[in-house]
Amino acid sequence: MGTKKNFVLDTNVILHDYKCVHNFEENDIYIPIVVLEELDHFKKGNEQINFNAREFTRELDLIADDQLFTKGASLGAGKGKLFIITGGEYPEVISKSFVEKTPDHRILAATYVLREDKKKNKTILVSKDINLRMKALSLGLEAEDYINDKVTDFNVFEKNYETYDNIAPELIDKLYTGDGTIPVEDLDFASDIEPQECFILKSVRSSVLARYNPQIGMVKRVEKERSFGIEPRNAEQAFAMNVLLDEDIKLVALTGKSGTGKTLLALAAALQKNESYKQILLARPIVALGNKDLGFLPGDEKQKVAPYMQPLFDNLNVIKHNFSYQGKEIRLIEELQRNEQLVIEALAYIRGRSLSETFFIVDEAQNLTPHEVKTIITRAGEGTKIVFTGDVQQIDSPYLDMFSNGLVYMIDRMRGQNIFAHINLVKGERSFLSELASDLL
Repeated sequence: MGTKKNFVLDTNVILHDYKCVHNFEENDIYIPIVVLEELDHFKKGNEQINFNAREFTRELDLIADDQLFTKGASLGAGKGKLFIITGGEYPEVISKSFVEKTPDHRILAATYVLREDKKKNKTILVSKDINLRMKALSLGLEAEDYINDKVTDFNVFEKNYETYDNIAPELIDKLYTGDGTIPVEDLDFASDIEPQECFILKSVRSSVLARYNPQIGMVKRVEKERSFGIEPRNAEQAFAMNVLLDEDIKLVALTGKSGTGKTLLALAAALQKNESYKQILLARPIVALGNKDLGFLPGDEKQKVAPYMQPLFDNLNVIKHNFSYQGKEIRLIEELQRNEQLVIEALAYIRGRSLSETFFIVDEAQNLTPHEVKTIITRAGEGTKIVFTGDVQQIDSPYLDMFSNGLVYMIDRMRGQNIFAHINLVKGERSFLSELASDLL
């Protein structure tokens, strides 16, 4: 069997990454005509999948020539060809196993026929739908997930911070005096420390929270800074608050299970730094129930998304409860909301807004695709700070997992950059009951 492969693409792969056809090297790509039919249903709308459907149509128009349906259209130097599979027989083995001729079953049929016609080369169905992959395997077909943007090193999401023991007491003493910094070269393990990494240094008599600041080449002491009534309750929350308040860090990722304080810390830091930014935006993506469009829900746009936004308002209320009803902090929050300097909204409605001098918090970012995260970050103008929060093990999107969602992809690609910081929050602080349920249930 030849080394060149034939890949059949499912609709969800294109909706995930509209440029996917360029990521299969010298192998040939086959798209069943039913996929184009399905893409037609996704063209209208303001969500990212609607954008991807439209963009793929434009991409296809650039690639297409009179060979697209016969000998295949070239994808460029060093790349394979793109074919559109039209019509064709419906194999008996498919009709016996799956009675209904659904789009998924038609894709299986196209894959089966292609494999029989192109026996010299391996034929593989690529789908982000695990159920379709299982159906393919039941028929003896090869199937795999779209792995171009998958993260392979997941260790960074399973720990909170490093603790370095046996540090010279004199070094820790220096961090508690003067400007609270020491040259990173003074640490024996300096080469192992990443930019903006947070850690604990311990000697025989004391310990200190610290962060490596690559802009100044120094390790700086981290204190538990109180922001807008919210005080860190543990070391990892102190690290999170520290990077959130640092205006030189333009991109922050906060990961961790429910109840670790990710969104609350980000919002408190944003309010604390409100004078440094023209606007505070707090948004989250909407994953509709049953994978249905929100249009079936009653009410106008605001009413449709209100239930999805309530957790964000809950975090704001937690902050408000730290102050008296007539306090200046409450008046400031209300004024910021009234002037639309503090906006809590669905992520889809944020698109198109200017992101200059903005503190932008994107909650539940594990439900975004890598392309969506890239789109958000590339909109950042001068003076903007973007914070992504999410639990990488709690994904509601049907075609994402803990290795392929936009949050883990962004963290994997941005690690080591001077303006990026990632803090993984492990300890739950919502309540003992919440922590117990998160661990045991």
